[in-house]
Amino acid sequence: MSGLIDVEVVYALRDQQKVVTVQVEHGATVEQAIAKSGLLEEFPEIDLGGRNKVGVWNKLVKLDTPLRDRDRVEIYRPLIADPKEVRRQRAAEGKVMKKGAGELTATGSETAA
Repeated sequence: MSGLIDVEVVYALRDQQKVVTVQVEHGATVEQAIAKSGLLEEFPEIDLGGRNKVGVWNKLVKLDTPLRDRDRVEIYRPLIADPKEVRRQRAAEGKVMKKGAGELTATGSETAA
């Protein structure tokens, strides 16, 4: 099959979201669509070789993944902190986690708030 397909390329910052629709050849890769979108020039902090991961419709993919018509390519920002590590640190500091309306005690039972 030959011809052009439409693909959305998306990059979001904390206060801004950029959505660019591009036409690429059938069989084009994620990397080719991102390059054609112009987002790499507009946002020089994007590092496809390391810091930023990419996905298609909320699923992580590699840059050489072929695209289909109407796919949505997403460029993800790196996490500021690893959620698992933050929980580990909180537990090590002995902070009490809240669950629902009450607080959890050291035994795991709930007390009224």
